[in-house]
Amino acid sequence: MSTLIDTSHMSKGKRDALELTEDARDKPPPVPSFAGSLFFGRPKFGAVTPFPVQKWEDRKEGDPFIRELRYVLNEYVDPDQIDRDGEIPDAVLKQLASIGAFGIKIPTEYGGLGLSQSNYCRAATLLGSRCGNLTALLSAHQSIGVPQPLLLFGSKRQKRQFLPRVAKGEISAFALTEREAGSDPARMSTTATPVAGGRYFHLNGEKLWCTNGTRAGLVVVMARTPSSRKGDGRRRITAFIVDMESPGIQVTHRCRFMGLRALYNGTIKFNNVKVPAENILLGEGRGLKVALNTLNTGRLTLPAACLGLAKRCLHETRLWTTTRKQWGARIGDHEAIACKIARMAAHTFALESVVQLTSALVDRGGADIRIEAAMAKMWGTEAAWRIVDDALQIRGGRGYETAGSQHRRGERPVPLERFFRDARINTIFEGSSEIMRLFLAREALDPHLQKAAAALDGRLSLPKRAAAAVRAGFFYAGWYPGTWMPLHGRIPRTLHEDFRPALEYVQDTSRKLARSLFHAMVKHGPGLEKCQLQLSRIVEIGTELFVLSASAIRAESLYHHGHNEYGRSELLTLTNYLLCDAKLKIEARFRALKENSDVETRRLGRLVLDEGLEFLEHVP
Repeated sequence: MSTLIDTSHMSKGKRDALELTEDARDKPPPVPSFAGSLFFGRPKFGAVTPFPVQKWEDRKEGDPFIRELRYVLNEYVDPDQIDRDGEIPDAVLKQLASIGAFGIKIPTEYGGLGLSQSNYCRAATLLGSRCGNLTALLSAHQSIGVPQPLLLFGSKRQKRQFLPRVAKGEISAFALTEREAGSDPARMSTTATPVAGGRYFHLNGEKLWCTNGTRAGLVVVMARTPSSRKGDGRRRITAFIVDMESPGIQVTHRCRFMGLRALYNGTIKFNNVKVPAENILLGEGRGLKVALNTLNTGRLTLPAACLGLAKRCLHETRLWTTTRKQWGARIGDHEAIACKIARMAAHTFALESVVQLTSALVDRGGADIRIEAAMAKMWGTEAAWRIVDDALQIRGGRGYETAGSQHRRGERPVPLERFFRDARINTIFEGSSEIMRLFLAREALDPHLQKAAAALDGRLSLPKRAAAAVRAGFFYAGWYPGTWMPLHGRIPRTLHEDFRPALEYVQDTSRKLARSLFHAMVKHGPGLEKCQLQLSRIVEIGTELFVLSASAIRAESLYHHGHNEYGRSELLTLTNYLLCDAKLKIEARFRALKENSDVETRRLGRLVLDEGLEFLEHVP
């Protein structure tokens, strides 16, 4: 087991889950990514400055597809009708397939468009501004379905066999979740048993909430396979590419939801499904690694789609608040409404900055973006939810009313009610916000675990722990005092002075954050992993610093390049608002690290779980 966390006092179920996940993790990079460096008190601004603007040649390469996609959306897609019917018309799917929408990132040699991550996110933004159902279909197909894991881990034979099929429009899906296994892979019950000397596997089990599963032709299925070592009772997780035409596969139920009413999501049952061993991705027992790495990049589609939603909400809100009058003034001139509009605009800019930065890091290659992707997903989906909530609130009854009802009354239909329902799933899809916080906490702790965990590991002998403690002591004797030194030398000198205050705040606060994380480790030791509320606050501080950095660096880049749509005043106003907004949230979380109601919260939670407050559930 590769984990440095002491599991000796854990239950078997928790230990198995942790061991599976830790064994599947990629080794931490020798040098932390930019987002990772924020938790260590040494922000690597050089990794993200100057802001990696999408190259003109790359953007030009994606423009024809974006134009075709916009045309299809305008001429063939009625999102409200799709929502009412709960179905995506075949004609729409055919049009999307004809323009290559199912193979945006698939290389041209396999029949795809071969476009970059930046262009893919442009497409997701456009889709997100129009139709959540189509966004979910294409995202699940390309970001976590067959194309992405194949591009990352597929053999040449597998790519030649399967990529042309999905590039032409054959829908794919990703099957991981089960009734008793969501984010806990150790509870997975679907099995794949080798037969015919290991040339085939018999797949048995049931998968739940498989997006695209009811219409998919190919599915990546995660299943438990026997251990290769004799006497080892543990089973490993393996990823299989499964053809849905194989005998023994049955879609037993199509799930229906509050939003995304045309989502092709369902329950799939596998009964002795014969799968060739050559359909295994990466290798036996490497399935969780396939899943984790696929999700790292795949998660970027959600914040990109949320950006499109945010832009549409901001547009409709601006139109409404500048034309609707109450008490002798535009409603947007009233401070209670203006504060919501300001937050919507600033967070839309910030989300766009995060999406462009993370996409560029993928296109640049060689960067470990697991932290950046998780932050983008967590912050972006939560920001978009607040934006659509504010937009609906500002429109009042018209926001709550369906677009069809508005149209029948003779008003211009604005589908905020549909946006609101569709947006709610984004903080749950592909790793809930709570799971993202736990994931980020583990990644934030990693540099410290590499230095100090051996000294706290009860499985090691006393001499080994003592030697580890000495090594850690030497490191922290130099590192810790450095977190108190108010230096700004790491900020690039070329950065325009108007935008330096934001990054100076990031640098100072990063050191404070690193100290706080270190203090928490010293105070709680191995028990820190149980302090999820404290770890969540630390993660949220680091995420706010990442978002502020991306926004300020992008604003400076836009000013430096003299884009016509942005003026110095507008960019400074956005940056200053985001700096003030980040300070307020971050300072509140630092205070909560010391003064909080965590003890009372845990006590009350246990009381509810132990049925001590059952009387509150009684309805008169």
